This record gives sequence, structure tokens and C-alpha cells, in this order.
Amino acid sequence: MKTYDVIVVGSGSGGEIVDAAVSHGMTVAWVDKGPLGGTCLNVGCIPSKILIHPADRIMDIKEAKKLGITAEIKDIDFHAIMERVRQPIRESHEGMEKGIQHAENLDYYKGEGHFIKDYTLEILGKEIQGEKIFLGSGARPLIPPIKGLDSIPFLTNENVFDLTEKPDSMVIIGGGYVAVEFAHFFSAVGTTVTIFQRGNRLIPNTESEISGLLKAQMEKRMRIYLNTEVLEVKKQDNTITVIGKESNTGKEIIVTTEKIMVAAGRKSNADVLKVENTGVQTDTRGYIQVNEYLETSMKNIWAFGDAIGKAMFKHVANEEAAICWRNAFHDNKTKMEYHAVPYAIFTYPQIAAVGMTEEEAKKNHTILVGRARYSDVAKGEAMMEHEGFTKAIVDKQTGKILGFHIVGPYAPMLIQEVINAMALGGDISRLTHGLHIHPALPELILRTVGNLSEG
Repeated sequence: MKTYDVIVVGSGSGGEIVDAAVSHGMTVAWVDKGPLGGTCLNVGCIPSKILIHPADRIMDIKEAKKLGITAEIKDIDFHAIMERVRQPIRESHEGMEKGIQHAENLDYYKGEGHFIKDYTLEILGKEIQGEKIFLGSGARPLIPPIKGLDSIPFLTNENVFDLTEKPDSMVIIGGGYVAVEFAHFFSAVGTTVTIFQRGNRLIPNTESEISGLLKAQMEKRMRIYLNTEVLEVKKQDNTITVIGKESNTGKEIIVTTEKIMVAAGRKSNADVLKVENTGVQTDTRGYIQVNEYLETSMKNIWAFGDAIGKAMFKHVANEEAAICWRNAFHDNKTKMEYHAVPYAIFTYPQIAAVGMTEEEAKKNHTILVGRARYSDVAKGEAMMEHEGFTKAIVDKQTGKILGFHIVGPYAPMLIQEVINAMALGGDISRLTHGLHIHPALPELILRTVGNLSEG
């Protein structure tokens, strides 16, 4: 058995810890089933945004008429778009593999390992042991128990990028981030899209007004069935029949489609890793339990990223990995703070948010709420953006920003100054002290906090 100073499981944000350990001269085992780079690089943020950028341009062209521009899309090269997704991933893999080959004191184990006893993994027929272990084992698509689904080839975020031909039609099962982003892309390139969402709204954790606007905008170009459970799927020749049931009315909904995509949530990989064999506890959903310092129930084992199922975003995983490393080798422990975790959803319209929703904030705070429409500022009016809006939630007693939500063009960029303000203490004065260019969209942030009133 070979013993290492550090074992890292997972090659997503786990790479940050590997780099740090190698640079400090430690012996390191890197365990990962591959491909290198984890979810974000291979089947998440990077490839999906490469798809969505042309989808956004398609929608801009289609909506240019409101600005007095008549434009026509003559062709969409689906094959070229998909190849453009794959090329940078291949290049990243090549770069990472070269880095591994030249790294000293680093052993890369490409395979599906699992714990067999305390601090000991079995991988590729070998047993390895670690003094300190970092678990970034990630998550995988959750596949619901739908009758007939296991006998039909279906798409997930993991294999959808393998498509070379545009589907004529697609049913997407789910209504979260992955579902709405892919619905935007496929609809934009000309696929007839239908969403089946078992919940009562899209993006259940966002503000209800934002979810409502998203549904209204997306319904202009696809069918969306809320409160609808998919009961069965049947394949006949080259088509698939999807049978759903509307929970409120009991009405049966039947849709015939060429492809099915399952985007119904995520499932922890902790079961595959068999973390229980090393004394690491999981929660009722199967995610690894950690304390505020990201320590597991086992001394000298830390966990981060999708493996712990908290805020499942790449930027959060990177921060968690940095905190795991810091806490493993320093006496002064750092807590992972989640109060100002931002996220963006690259639909059309775009969505971005940070902090609490109004409903969450009301539980423990007396609040003020501010709202503004894009068209309330000169640049928004120039863009003829009459649907998008912003919403601020502020603690009435302290003036601290509790949450901020945006739906509309450039939402992920606009929210960054709010994120920075919250990270620096969160008082609304941090938003209002600096001059804002006129006319420009960031004035929308000022207008929002200028409209604060009793929530």
C-alpha cells in the first residue's frame, strides 16, 4: 500500500488543492474517473455557455424588429456549433495531461475508486492511503423512476454535447437551471421544445415574480407544463411518446417527440465512493455532511463542491476548495460563508441573484423592498426593454443588503457591484457612493435601492 501526504478525489475544483499540495512539495494522489476537469469543463458551465452564446445572438436577431431592424437568419450550422463546444475541451484536456506528466510527487489514478477502510481507497486494483483527504467527488444527473425510461436512449447534461444533428423535437423533464438553459438553446436553433416540470414553477428557488416572467417569455417559443409528472415513456420507431399527468386536474398530457432530455436534479457520487467505509457521514439526500469549516465527520477528511450539495456552482466550489486547503494546514480556521453566494441562469431573459429571496428574508428580518424596471433608466428605454426588472431586499434596521435579483439583459454583469458591496459589509451606501455613468444600465441598481419601501 502506498501512503500519500494528500489524496484528492475529483478533478474539478479538486485541481486547486492538487496544485497547492504539489507546489508545497507534498506527495499527492489524484483520484478521478475522468475526464479531467470535472463537471464545469466537460459537461457544465463551459460547454453550455458556448452553446448559449449563439442562441442569444439568434434571439437578438429575431427580436430586432422592435428596434426597426428587419433581419433574417438564413442558416444555423448545428454541427459547427457542437464542434465548437468540443474543441476547447479537448485542448484543455491536453494541457492538463501534460501538466500531470511533468508534476513531481503526483500520481494520477484515472478510474472509479472507493473507500475500503479508514483513510484507504481501492483504485485500479491498488490500495492507497492518505494523511489528509479532500473529497470533491461531485454529483451526477438524477434519473427519476419513470416507466419505460430505462429502455430508451435519453439525453442528460453529460451526453447532450455528443449530438451532431439538430433534433426536430425534444421533451425536457425538469424545470431547474439545466432544463431552462437547454430549452433556450434548442428552441433558438429550431427544435420544438416541451418542458414537463413537476413543481408549480420554473426555477423554484428564485423569486416568484422572476419565475413568472421567465415562464411567460419562454412560453412564446415552447410548451411548458407545470405541476405535471411524467409517468411513462414509450418508443415507437423513430419517435418517443411521453405521457404526463397534471397533478391539480388529473388531466393526461401526451407529447410525441424525437428526443428526451432528463434534467430533474442531481445525485451525489458519495454512494459510488462508499464514504461510509471511512466513517464519513452523509445527509438524507446522500450528500457528504460537513461543518462550517468544511470538515467531515472524520478527522483529516474535508469535502467541497457538488459532493456536499450546498450551493452547487463552480465559483462556490473553488472557494470551498480554497477554504478546505487553508483549514487543513492552518490553526486559525476559516468558515465558509454562504450569505452572499451569487448565481446566474443563462436563459433568455437572463437571470442573476445574490442572497435571500423576499420570502426567506421575512423570516428573520424587518425588510424594505425596492423594485425597478429596465425601462425606468434611459439606457433600458433606449433598448426598448420593457419586461426586465430588478428587486432589492434590505434590512430595515441596519440598511444591509439581504438579497438582490435581476431578470433581463446582462443580468449576470449588472449584479456584480451588488455582490462586491455585500462582500464588503453589505450596506446600501456602498452602492450609492460611487458615480454611475449616465446613460448606462448600472443606473438600474441605483434606481432599485432608491425605490425602497416597506416589504
